[in-house]
Formats: sequence, structure tokens, C-alpha cells
Amino acid sequence: MKPGARDAIRAVSTDFTEFDVDDGRYGPDGPLDWPGYATQRESAARLTDTAESVVCGRARVGAAEVVLVSFDFRYLGGSVGTGTGARIVHAFDRARVSGLPLVSLIATGGTRMQEGMLSLRQLQLVARAAARLRESGLPHVAVLQDPTTGGVWASLGAGADVILALPGAQVAFAGRRVRPPRYADDPAFTAEHQYAAGHVDELVAPDQLPTRLADWLVHLGQPAPGSIDIPRPLGDQTPRARDAWHAVQQARSPHRPRAAAYLDDYFDSRVLIRGDRTGGVDEGMLCGMGRRRGHSIAYAAQTGTATTPAGFRTAARLIRLADRLGLPVLTLVDTPGAAADPEAERGGTGPAIATLFATIAEARVPVTTLVVGEGGSGGALALCSQDRLWITPDAYFSVIAPELAAQILKLDPSEVPELAGRLRLRPEDLLELGVVHGIATG
Repeated sequence: MKPGARDAIRAVSTDFTEFDVDDGRYGPDGPLDWPGYATQRESAARLTDTAESVVCGRARVGAAEVVLVSFDFRYLGGSVGTGTGARIVHAFDRARVSGLPLVSLIATGGTRMQEGMLSLRQLQLVARAAARLRESGLPHVAVLQDPTTGGVWASLGAGADVILALPGAQVAFAGRRVRPPRYADDPAFTAEHQYAAGHVDELVAPDQLPTRLADWLVHLGQPAPGSIDIPRPLGDQTPRARDAWHAVQQARSPHRPRAAAYLDDYFDSRVLIRGDRTGGVDEGMLCGMGRRRGHSIAYAAQTGTATTPAGFRTAARLIRLADRLGLPVLTLVDTPGAAADPEAERGGTGPAIATLFATIAEARVPVTTLVVGEGGSGGALALCSQDRLWITPDAYFSVIAPELAAQILKLDPSEVPELAGRLRLRPEDLLELGVVHGIATG
């Protein structure tokens, strides 16, 4: 027997107070007078001790006060009817008015056929309530239990700001009984696949869920006030590059500290969001929220690889979320440039970069950038702040890689070092040109 809604609530929270909502707008057999529907509901109510497939209320998860929406799969497969929709909308509205995050614990097969299109329409009403919560700058964290399928996954679940999932759970739009039998056990319909494809941020074992959920809620709140300080440089800063070509070689050194080292040094703790929500993941773009001196800061960091369209889109997703939540953003630049292979072009490199440029330009929160390695052309500039740009002494930033400039100008490879000097790509050159606002010091 699957755990019930109240079991899930008790597992992750304390001090739960249930909301009292009048959701009985229709007769016993519902708006369609579906034969036997009243009997089905009475049986489900006896089993679950609730009059609907969700239980909603106010609770505490770790240190955070939240509004909880918890599904009970034992109640008609956790399906959404008009009463369910009324409860969920009420919960979102209470969260918005109270200024609280909303956590949804989802276990559902979708919408309820016994209530026809009125049931399906609840997805629109829930989506509108969720949009109002986002407009208020409050986060929604979804936890996907087994199963999470149908229209509820395609609205409430997939529309959350942060999505956690239990390993082994069915997570898919097509539920088990509606997909072709030959695909019944296909791994595409699992939480693991959704995580691999970037539709889920983290897989969390049930016994770890209370801790991880509390951790996420802390990282999504308490934004750092105003502009933030830049990370300290971690590499060997003496002596500085003797010339431009040496600067390029320093930045490309396999021994130079990478983004993960900078993030670990800068933050007391951090969490990762994963994927661009369109099926793409770039492991070379680290995005998430970190805690520093008791406050939260969002970050997007390149790790030295060529950035793919999914990487640019994930960074844009992170910055949009940070902007809604009021979190300042730190970006770390380290890339030879945007990926230049056919797959990247098919994935939309140009539009993805354009979206990131626009997202940073439109951000209302301060964005601060530190170039920690290679600053390769537009693929690097897309992640940069327009007014808070710094560079470490062992990094460089260039309109184009010196070797590629030589190819375009039809120069001999032996002329690459001299060409690097003409590009004025060293930190001191960039400071003199007014491209960067300063060179980071220890």
C-alpha cells in the first residue's frame, strides 16, 4: 500500500495545520452525474480519511515555514477533480498572501475522468495560481513521488521552480495504462530519465527527503542584500604573465583552479539546479544557489569546456529564477567559447546565447562576474555582467582565440603568439581598455 498524503506530510514537516476548504460544489455523483461516482468517493474517503485526493495546509520544513500540498494516491489514483483543484488553488493563494514558499508532494495518475472537462480545466486554474505565486517572488518546490503522470506532471510538477524526485518513481506525461504495452517498462518513463534529461533537479532517497527539502528551502530564501563581493583568486598569482601568449597558456593550464574550486571556496554550502527544462543538460555549466555568511546567492559557472546551447539555456533559467526570488547572481566565466559542432547548431546556439544576453540585460538583481580562466568570445561574454566584471590575474578575455584569428587572417601558426599580443587580451590590457572593472586580488 502506498503512503497517504498525511504520511508524506509527517515525513517531511512538523506543526502541520490543515486548511478548511469548501470544495463540494456538485452533487454526490459529480458534475456529470457519473454512475457510481459517489460510492467510489465514499470508499476512497474511508480509506484515506480525507474528502479529496489532496491535503493542504501550513507547516514547518526544517527552519522554513511553508504551505504544503500533498497528494494521496489511494484516493482515486491521486486524480484531480474540481474539489482537488479548489484545494490546490486555495493553497497557492494562501502561500502568496502569507509570503510563504509552496511545496507540493505529488503522487497522481492525472485528471479525473468522472468529472470530464471540468476536471481537466483544473490544470489551467492551478497554473494561473502558480503564476501568481511566481509573480510574488515566492518559490514552488515539487517532490515527485511514485507515480507522477498525466496532466499534473505537465502542469503542477514540471512547472515548479525546483523539482526533486524519488528514485524509481514513474514520472511521465503518459501514464502506464495509456501508453502502448511495448513501452510499459521503458526507462524513458522514470524519474532517472527525467533527471538525465534535465527535467528534474535532484534525485532524493526517501530517508534523505526531509533534510534535502529543508536545505533547498534555505538556499532559495534570505537573499544577500545588494551587490556581492567577488571570489578571491585561487591560482598562483606570481609572477603575472610575461606576455599575452603566456597569459593564454596560463589560462589553459590543466593545473589551474576551476569553477568548482571557486564555488567551494566562496560558499558555505550550495545546491545545484539541473538542465534547461527542454531536454538538455550541459555538465560544464554549474548553476544553483549558495549560502555565504547567512545569505543566499545564485550562481552560474562555466568549468572550462565549450558551452552548449543547453548550458546557455540553463544559465538563463537560473538567472530568471534568481531575479524572481530577489537573489543576487555570481557568474564565473571559463570557456574556450560556444560549442561549434553540428549538434550545437541544431540545438540552437545562436538563440540560446541571445536569450542569455537578454536575460542578464533584463535582470533587476545585481549580476557580478569574475573571469577565472579562458574568456572565449561571445560564448564567454554571454555570461558576463554588463556593469560588474572582474578578472583573475591568470585569466584572459578575447574577441577570438588567437589561433582562430590566425586562421581567419591566413597567417602562419608561428605568428599566433604575436597576434595574441595585438588582441590585448591580458588582464592589465583589459583594465586599461575599460573592459573589466578590476583585477581580483587575494
